[in-house]
Amino acid sequence: MKRLLIISNRLPVNISRENGELRLQRSVGGLATGVGSFYKSCESLWIGWPGMNVQKQQDEEKNRIIETLRKEQCHPVFLTPYDIKHYYDGFCNNTLWPLLHYFNLFVEYDPKTWAVYQRVNEKFCDAVMEVARPGDTIWVHDYHLMLLPQMLRERLPDAEIGYFHHIPFPSFEVFRNLPWRREILSGLLGADLIGFHTYGYVRHFLSSVRRVLGYEHSFGEVRTGTRMVRTDLFPMGIDYHRFADAAESAPVQKEIAGIRDKYGKRKLILSFDRLDYTKGIPLRLEAFDTLLEKKPDYQGKVSLVLVAVPSRTGVHSYQALKKRIDELVGRINGKYGTTDWVPVHYYYNFLPFETLVAFYSAADVALVTPLRDGMNLMAKECIATRTDGKGVLILSEMAGAAEELGEAIIVNPNDQDAMIEAIETALAMPEKEQIDRNRTMQKRLMRYDIERWVGDFLTRLGDARAVRVERSEQIVTPAIRDELVAAYSTATDRLLLLDYDGTLVPFAANPQKAVPGDATREVLTSLSRTPGNEVVVISGRDRSTLDDWFGDLDIGIIAEHGVWIKERSGEWRMPEPLLDEWKEEIYPLLELYTDRTPGAFIEEKDYSLVWHYRRTEPLLGAQRAKDLKDDLLHLTSNLNLGIMDGNKVIEIKNNVVNKGRTALNWISERAWEFILAIGDDRTDEDLFEVVPPDAYSIKVGLAPSRARFNLVSQRDVLPLLRECIEHENECGGGKKGKEKGVIESMAPG
Repeated sequence: MKRLLIISNRLPVNISRENGELRLQRSVGGLATGVGSFYKSCESLWIGWPGMNVQKQQDEEKNRIIETLRKEQCHPVFLTPYDIKHYYDGFCNNTLWPLLHYFNLFVEYDPKTWAVYQRVNEKFCDAVMEVARPGDTIWVHDYHLMLLPQMLRERLPDAEIGYFHHIPFPSFEVFRNLPWRREILSGLLGADLIGFHTYGYVRHFLSSVRRVLGYEHSFGEVRTGTRMVRTDLFPMGIDYHRFADAAESAPVQKEIAGIRDKYGKRKLILSFDRLDYTKGIPLRLEAFDTLLEKKPDYQGKVSLVLVAVPSRTGVHSYQALKKRIDELVGRINGKYGTTDWVPVHYYYNFLPFETLVAFYSAADVALVTPLRDGMNLMAKECIATRTDGKGVLILSEMAGAAEELGEAIIVNPNDQDAMIEAIETALAMPEKEQIDRNRTMQKRLMRYDIERWVGDFLTRLGDARAVRVERSEQIVTPAIRDELVAAYSTATDRLLLLDYDGTLVPFAANPQKAVPGDATREVLTSLSRTPGNEVVVISGRDRSTLDDWFGDLDIGIIAEHGVWIKERSGEWRMPEPLLDEWKEEIYPLLELYTDRTPGAFIEEKDYSLVWHYRRTEPLLGAQRAKDLKDDLLHLTSNLNLGIMDGNKVIEIKNNVVNKGRTALNWISERAWEFILAIGDDRTDEDLFEVVPPDAYSIKVGLAPSRARFNLVSQRDVLPLLRECIEHENECGGGKKGKEKGVIESMAPG
């Protein structure tokens, strides 16, 4: 197995100073608990913050920490108090955490903390580069490091990189509030595989990618224009046997007996969480209060053990939450408590592992009701400790774990009546039903434990990497590029068939703004002035626009996807006689869809109609396009018309013409020594189909194509053409009497 680099905000161990010595302590939290249970069983290195501040000048201290952590298969990222304040307490916990959990009221949008978040992600990237070796598998974890995958991709372009998101990913309507949403999504898309706990989070992420970045996806795969990125769901498991075996151990059995003695025959309800506003702790207390008030028979017979582990104590919203919980506990105990019964036993501290397992096992009811939670491993841990099968889990439907633990009592934590009913049902549930429910969940948790989760993710990551490598064989590599340039230079007559939008220039949201720049015109000018070259620009645009842009150049032009052609110094002509009476029947339908789709518009050409939806809301535009195409297929069944899907356009035109058929006017002219055909759209597939098999046909982007090769990005097109010009001028320009000085006038880049 390859070496695994695990990167997370915190290491699975914390380092602290104690009497001048370094002391190690196991970290708390779902990631440290889950992944920390397996990483030492394989060749791995965990990279993260060790929980200790070290000044820049303390090199000796840093070296001691590095050496100490090396024994734990860890490598530190040193962060300053300023970093922690603005990156962790700031952007991570005052911006991303509340936003991704739907707590918009608590979100702060501070450019200063965003800048520090970027810088700290770069620190993590530097730390990875210090230890990375060729062939390492890199696994980035969670929202603290959402920019890191792309940073690593830029510095390690061939690396196998995975990212797992441990908290919820919200709907687009929530995520769009983030000013830096494009940067965050682009950062994540540096990974080969992005994992989430549930399908809902996958769906929200893909929706945001499509709406913010405009990247399409199919079956969980995102085409970024340069790479293919996979997404999938991997519900995180636990180290099941660690918890089940601990529950049977002598120390835990002793603690269970002590708990039973303390609470006697009273029913015990356990609430165990980090102190966080996403966990819904006040709502549990209020529901318990109302239960005791409305059902006084429970008074003296039920106790709630509330464990709140301190968390983010420096954040104001957490301080306010603790104050509210303290007040609620005090009110309930003051209202109902007696000399021999305390309704709520409140522990504001971290419980040792054995004590936690003892409470899991001893509780009659576990109340796990977060308002929003990525997974919630504590619900799974609690089920694992029920070795006798007894006990009831009440679980929030807002937790990711609810999708796996359907035998629990599932409840909406915002519905107080439902919460009270769930508690009553749990307290009255027969033992046989408890055991039947728990055994079913236990079998499931045993099958999909932490090792299975890790194995599934890494296997899927390897598959994603293999597909990327396989696809890269068709990409224009440096070797293929050199071969193409050499073939161009040695040929005496060449045909260059160049698509316009998305090839010579980037696609523009407003098609009217895609005017060719100086760099594009200079490349076309140089190519057209080279003896032996025949240059043809192919476009779906109308002939008037193309005449304005290129009429002064000595090149051929194909307009409206083949309806019109103009040869060198010639006049526009139609290679096939066409009719346009059909427009009167089609135009009203396009108008109807335009009126129903804000941002859409109609472009009318001589012998075609185009419905553009590039400026519409992406999901609405895609749905309208699908419906329009269905209606058009029915309407045009007897009209000999073709319906073409382009890049956010639907074009209706006569079936007898296309780019390929019209390009044959040049292709069949002679036996060209060199043919280059470049395009990016589905309409260019007709062109790729008709060029000879040995021609250099190139698809811009990584989508499947009839072309021989794929060019990663539109930004690579002009540099490729420039390289042909430069190499040919250097190697054979004088021999062939080519013009000098043209290439020197071109803009750099």
